[in-house]
Formats: sequence, C-alpha cells, structure tokens
Amino acid sequence: MSFDLNARLAARRAEHLYRQRPLLQSPQGPEVIVDGKKLLAFCNNDYMGLANHPEVIAAWQAGAERWGVGGGASHLVIGHSTPHHALEEALAEFTGRPRALLFSNGYMANLGTVTALVGQGDTVLEDRLNHASLLDAGLLSGARFSRYLHNDCDSLATRLDKAVGDTLVVTDGVFSMDGDVADLSALAKAAKAKNAWLMVDDAHGFGPLGASGAGIVEHFGLGIDDVPVLIGTLGKSFGTAGAFIAGSEELIETLIQFARPYIYTTSQPPALACATLKSLELLRTEHWRREHLAALIKQFRAGAQALGLALMDSFTPIQPILIGDSGRALRLSQLLRERGVMVTAIRPPTVPAGGARLRVTLSAAHSEAQVQLLLNALEQCFPLLGVDESSELNHA
Repeated sequence: MSFDLNARLAARRAEHLYRQRPLLQSPQGPEVIVDGKKLLAFCNNDYMGLANHPEVIAAWQAGAERWGVGGGASHLVIGHSTPHHALEEALAEFTGRPRALLFSNGYMANLGTVTALVGQGDTVLEDRLNHASLLDAGLLSGARFSRYLHNDCDSLATRLDKAVGDTLVVTDGVFSMDGDVADLSALAKAAKAKNAWLMVDDAHGFGPLGASGAGIVEHFGLGIDDVPVLIGTLGKSFGTAGAFIAGSEELIETLIQFARPYIYTTSQPPALACATLKSLELLRTEHWRREHLAALIKQFRAGAQALGLALMDSFTPIQPILIGDSGRALRLSQLLRERGVMVTAIRPPTVPAGGARLRVTLSAAHSEAQVQLLLNALEQCFPLLGVDESSELNHA
C-alpha cells in the first residue's frame, strides 16, 4: 500500500485550494518585487512598518558583531544570552507584568504554554476561530478539549459549567482572518466566575491596539488578574521574529520547567534580540505610526464601502473583503496582481467553507496615495468577476 499523493494534490487544484509560494525578491515593505514583478503589497503583517527599518537593521548588525550569529544551545544549557535576558525584561515592563519568556516562534509558544498548563483530567476551551497553533495545542495537550462559538460568552459559559480539573480558556486577541477582536472583558469575567484562567494570543494586537501599542489587554484596560497568560509574536508589528509569554513569576518558571518546545529548542540568535529591543523602542515612542495606521484603516473602509465591497467587522489593520467562492477570490487576486497590486486570496481550510476572501492588511509604512491606488484597482477589478468565473481557475 502506498500514499497516493498525486490524487491529493489534484483534488486540491480542482477545489481551487492549491497553495503556492510567491517568491519575494526584495525586503518587506509596501513596494516589493515578487516573482520578478514590482508590486504594491497589501498582504504582510508588518503593521508598524519596522521590518526593514534602518535602525532595526543597524541594531541587528551591531548585535551580530558583538554576539555572533547563532544561539548555540537551548536557553537552559548555554543559549540564554545577555540580549535575550534584556529583551525579556523589556517585554515584561512593556506588558506591565513581572516576567516574560522568549520563544523562537509563535506556534511553539502557544503549543508549549497550553501543554505545560493543562493535561489529562483538565479542560481547555477555545474560540472556534482561534489560530491553528492554538487549536493544535489544545488537541495535543491531552486535556478535555472543546470549542465555543465565536466570541460568544454564553456558549463559553455552557462549556465552563461542564469543565473538569484545571480549566484554561484560550482566545486570539485579534482574529487573524476576520480582523475582529475578542470580547475580552466578558471572556475574563466568565472565566474568573468559574476559577478558570484566560490565555490570550495577541499576535495581531500588539502595535496597533492600546494607547502605547501594548495590545488588546491595554485596549480594554485589563490586567494580569483578568488575563493571566498573555502571548505575543515578534514577527508582525515588531518586524523581527520570535514570540513571548508574559505573566507572573510562577507562570514563567512553570514554563521554563515544563514547556517542552522551550526546553528542547535552540535559542534565537542574540542579534535578533538586539534588533527586537530597538523595534520595541520605536513601537513605543513613535506614536505617529499608530495614528497614521488608524487613518489609513478609516480611509480604506470608507472607500471600500463606497464601492459596495463586503467588509467584515474590523477596526484593525486586517481588512478582509468577503468573496465566498474560492475560485472567484483567486480570480480577483489575480486581476489585482495584473494591475500591480498584491492581495492574497485566503481559502478553506484557513477560513470556513464558503468564506473565501481577500485579506487586505495595512501598514504604517503605506501612504494615503497607496491606499487610494488599492481602492482604484478594486474599483476596476471587482466588476470583472461576473457571477461565477471559478471554472477558469483549475490551475491557478
């Protein structure tokens, strides 16, 4: 018996769900070169425009000269360097928590945290639209796993009534494919009422949300008692790479002892931590970035609504245009690209069946003129979709 991989791949193509990797041939930014073509990009998560910032690059270069280019070992052996420690202290101060712990990426941070906190005999409850890393973590934890209806505290309360053992409620802060935010105050109240812990993955909230960019917890004016476990990633608004968990002294020490993805992973390059320290400084001090980004979001939503496009309920930099059919979403993405604009079509299983969309993301590095170019391109391309052109896209 053998694996019929060709049949699986053919089925993906037939359903307009086949994924291909664009080749980026320039640094991240609004203007990029992809597959040899100059494009105006609205599809990365560099919300604060720091991924190619000269001061962040200089900090990385200086860090490499001082600390070398490799972590060399896990944090618990000899891989925990001075820049790592300084970044953890800065992130703890930024989030207003006693401690923070660096992970090499967000997937591992979520997996390590959930599996270290709950196991057999416990309960983990998650929003149905959580990121795949959170859902995988819940499934792999061995705890009793259940998903509540999206952003529905009544649905969560019903499941909390049936929970056993230690209970962890897990949600995204900003939902990455819809752009809406968790009803964090209500979730925190429901969790506390049942003596459960609330864990928030605020990968897309840090930077755009909160008066100082400290994310959804700051946006709602909550604290560590409301959200004991706070996750952030560094590859989005911070413009670098990696992830962190912020919380109590006891939480961080527990993760150091029991989070297998932390224990058994080589630390990130120390120079990367140096770069992130600089990007954190810029994120906190250059308030104009959040203000400019908010203005661009307002501009885009007004323009898209005037065109009659189906937007979703989002005040964040994630501004999906709901299309529905996967073939038509691919077609619209293709038409935009032919006009020099890159917006990725997002299809199942990343989003629910019938929920294909173009996921527009805005950055503080974009200009008002560039957003208007996007709106102009959408005005030209959307009418060309017709009623149903999905049959043209079998090999897209």
